[in-house]
Amino acid sequence: MNIVGAERRPVAACLGGALALAGLMGMGAVGTAAAQTGGASWYASGQRTANGERFNPNDLTAAHRSLPFGSRVRVTNTANGRSVVVRINDRGPFARGRIIDLSRASARAIGMGGVTHVALERID
Repeated sequence: MNIVGAERRPVAACLGGALALAGLMGMGAVGTAAAQTGGASWYASGQRTANGERFNPNDLTAAHRSLPFGSRVRVTNTANGRSVVVRINDRGPFARGRIIDLSRASARAIGMGGVTHVALERID
């Protein structure tokens, strides 16, 4: 059924403004994920990251499956509201239900203990 004078546009075009306001535009493949929320885990060992630099558990860094290396992401612990800005320098996590792996320092900054529910917001 067509409504007279109604314009047919792709759903993405209709949602573009809302996605931009929510900070999800420009997140590449991540923008296709529901609402960038999910489980986060942390890790404190490893030699090299996927981008070739030496892993330092005391840096505010993280691993993400698809964000470009060097992207900065605000990670917010939804249980306590604490957040930290991390730089993506590795790939992962590879465990089901998790959307990001944080370095030990990043996890401490948001008060993580084990797998924690977080929200992601790309900064740049």
